[in-house]
Amino acid sequence: MQTSTHDDSPEADETAGIDHGQLEPGLYIVATPIGNLGDLSPRAARVLAGAALIAAEDSRVTAKLLAHIGVRVPMLAYHDHVAEGVRPQLVARALTQPIALVSDAGTPLISDPGYKLVRDARAAGVNIVTIPGPCAAVAALTLAGLPTDRFLFAGFLPPKAGARATAIAELAPIRATLVLYESGPRLAASLAALAEGLGDRQAAVAREISKRFEETVTGSLAELAARYAASGPPRGEIVLVIASPGEAAAPDAATLDAALGAALARATLKTAVADVSAALGLPRGDVYARALELKAGVADS
Repeated sequence: MQTSTHDDSPEADETAGIDHGQLEPGLYIVATPIGNLGDLSPRAARVLAGAALIAAEDSRVTAKLLAHIGVRVPMLAYHDHVAEGVRPQLVARALTQPIALVSDAGTPLISDPGYKLVRDARAAGVNIVTIPGPCAAVAALTLAGLPTDRFLFAGFLPPKAGARATAIAELAPIRATLVLYESGPRLAASLAALAEGLGDRQAAVAREISKRFEETVTGSLAELAARYAASGPPRGEIVLVIASPGEAAAPDAATLDAALGAALARATLKTAVADVSAALGLPRGDVYARALELKAGVADS
């Protein structure tokens, strides 16, 4: 098991030179820092400063960010409990004013209900602009040392054991690196459930990304479950990154021949080849060529 840490200051110099020029009307999806305020881009700062209204997950959190860049902008709460009632007025205002959408940290719409606002705004003809920036899921992928060419973000696992086991079973066959969010109090139990449902794959626990006590711990799921069961719940926002299942071994020649023999005895050549190719995960051309050899062998015998 390996641990890496990062010890930069959680805050950075005040953003300078913000352009307060007028923005066009529309909905601006603004990514905000996941910890280090220095990660707010100049473009994001300009949009926040120029917005007529900011739709914020928690106005207290966003107020700290606005104070950091030295601006004051009206805010309206937008989260699960109020979204249905608030959404129509946000869409209506975005037709004539620049409206910014932010989450507490990171990129809006990633594991939050913001997509419904974007959907309704698009249907109403609102101009939609995204201001890309920090995302905890992507940041954790860069820290984990696991393949990044194919990955699946699966959000939070269900809190109840039965539903969690079902969700893990659905993820088990997916041949991609898995990325999950988790809370400190649930971490050890989730890691143990993942080890049971996925097998003892390699994984990483990344927390407090970009903050003073950033930490990434790598090891097998079982090792990580034991570590956090013994140490107690860690603090901070947590991202789990889990390796893809190993590639299944290709079936040997005897297995292919046996499958083809059984299939050819009950079906046409075309159907037999299709069935065996799908069952064994082999290229249809290779299966077809072997089927012809087997048929020729039977004919010659």
